[in-house]
Amino acid sequence: MPMREALAPGRHVSLPTRRSALRWAFAVGLAACLPHALSACTGGDRPENLVVAGGEPGGFYLEFSTLLAAALERHGVAGHARAVATGGSLDNIAELRAGRADFAVALADAASQAGGDGAEIAAIGKVYENYVHCVVRKDSGIRDISGLAGRRVAVGQPGSGTSLTTPRLLEAAGLGTSADAAPPSAGTAAVEHLGLNDGIAALKAGTVDALFWSGGVPTAAIASAQQDVALGLLDLSALLPELRRRYGGMYDRVLIPEGSYPGIPAVWTVGAPNLLLCRRDLDAATVERTVQLLVHNAGELIPQSTLGVQFLSAESLINTAGIPLHPAAAEAYRTLHG
Repeated sequence: MPMREALAPGRHVSLPTRRSALRWAFAVGLAACLPHALSACTGGDRPENLVVAGGEPGGFYLEFSTLLAAALERHGVAGHARAVATGGSLDNIAELRAGRADFAVALADAASQAGGDGAEIAAIGKVYENYVHCVVRKDSGIRDISGLAGRRVAVGQPGSGTSLTTPRLLEAAGLGTSADAAPPSAGTAAVEHLGLNDGIAALKAGTVDALFWSGGVPTAAIASAQQDVALGLLDLSALLPELRRRYGGMYDRVLIPEGSYPGIPAVWTVGAPNLLLCRRDLDAATVERTVQLLVHNAGELIPQSTLGVQFLSAESLINTAGIPLHPAAAEAYRTLHG
């Protein structure tokens, strides 16, 4: 069934089914005309090893990064490629800067916060839209974000993009935060820095009242938790004007469609572009071939569990929310557009 994703208030685009997305990717592969085919890569002009910094097990980052690494190796962009588990966006950028990773997936707000001004870090492209989930138990009585006042909230593990985005959302909602062991005061949410899997465990155990998570739709670990406890999602879209006022236009109003999670109706939330990043000094040939891979072989990069991913196209790839493209990526897209 075709899904719909909102890119901005009042604007929608129909998303294809997985089968039609695969047909689309194949058609683009035949029709597009970048100068050097991936098959032209040889052992002498490609890196022997590439590392993609991913994310937490059970989340979209690691799933996408694992597919990307396999494709980089399969199509000869590198002799070997592998994805590594991390805490998320901020950790990934740190791995990139330290030279322990060649590519990293990261939220645009995390890249901007980390100084993605083109001096050291560059974008290969926007690879999909991230959806902020605010997950609560259905029996919690929490119906909107204001209901988190006086509650305990899992806000993402340190090093994750979620741990950056969540405080911004709480502040936009007018909620203070506290890390104290004591019960939170009125108008304040007590935050715990728990990642996806630990946060779900705490939500199921009742030791936190809400879990924030930024990822693809559906996130497999959340869908799995639905089998054990009835969950709900809070509408966060009313926070968008304040977020944009404070941080610019990098955040979008996006829809988590009905059916994404069993028993949970469609809900509007906040989205942020998710980028594939590299160091600015990554060699131009590897960058160009990676762009070719993203455009020609997009169908290979769709995790099986995912419904709400923004399928890759040249138009969406270049929308990097102000994070500069690597010069070789920019040149490859110019060539593609003719």
